[in-house]
Amino acid sequence: MSPSLLLWTLPLLVSLVAAQHDPHDPEAYDMSWVNQYRQGFNFQCPHGEALVAVRSFFSEVQGSDRLWTFECQPTPEGLGEPTDCWWDDINRAGLEWTSTCTQNGIAAGIQSKYFEAVLDREWQFYCCRYKRRCPYSCMKTNDVPARYREEGEMIVPAYGYFIRGAQTTFSGVLRDRQWKYILCRMTDQDCAFENI
Repeated sequence: MSPSLLLWTLPLLVSLVAAQHDPHDPEAYDMSWVNQYRQGFNFQCPHGEALVAVRSFFSEVQGSDRLWTFECQPTPEGLGEPTDCWWDDINRAGLEWTSTCTQNGIAAGIQSKYFEAVLDREWQFYCCRYKRRCPYSCMKTNDVPARYREEGEMIVPAYGYFIRGAQTTFSGVLRDRQWKYILCRMTDQDCAFENI
């Protein structure tokens, strides 16, 4: 290779390498994180929308905490407008937790507070009910993240599925939490059940 060609391609090579992101740098993902490490947050979807995606990035250096981002999507027109919304059960930091929106609600937000003493967070879902619609075809996702301390991402598998809650496990050794999200469809008509 001629020296002049090398001088011409070297800046191009340097810019290509610089454009690749460091997998250990959350800023490289160009995400709109809703929190800073070790800070609480309160995220709510706009009225008539529900949570459809969750992403998180772990850092041991930053208090064994995660950055979080969420996405919302309008609910199907046939579901109508939410008739009631509320903050549901709260978990305690450092403990396992299972929570499903009461009153047949679906998750339309989430809030969290970080606790330095246990290097973990408390969690609470913001739930909304749509008339007297009931969940069906419910399932749990695989662990998110697949292994502790990895990046986590969950997107509902298809339009018409909703997050109704989650089951979490906490590792006191690794100081991280894994999630299994509870996903359901909702009936097109009202049903007689108070809560499923």
